Amino acid sequence: MVEDKNSMTNPKLEDLLKHASNKFTLVIEAAKRARQITNFQKRLGEGVGGVAPIKLEDISKKPLTVAFEEIADGKIEYLRPGEEAKKKE
Repeated sequence: MVEDKNSMTNPKLEDLLKHASNKFTLVIEAAKRARQITNFQKRLGEGVGGVAPIKLEDISKKPLTVAFEEIADGKIEYLRPGEEAKKKE
């Protein structure tokens, strides 16, 4: 029996694309969130804290894995620069 490991294929690409308009948007969305998580973890090491809180059990995971999981769960919404103004109206 094959063990279900947490990797880039879990969550599946099809599940991730349900929350992004295309693969390019998905990459940008995941990279921005992973960067936020990385910066948050660095600030924790300095004793400062930060803007992007994550669950304690997620600290042992790679930031990109956490970002993909959050996207698949629908916790993150990416708005393109032009869409931000439209959403405020």
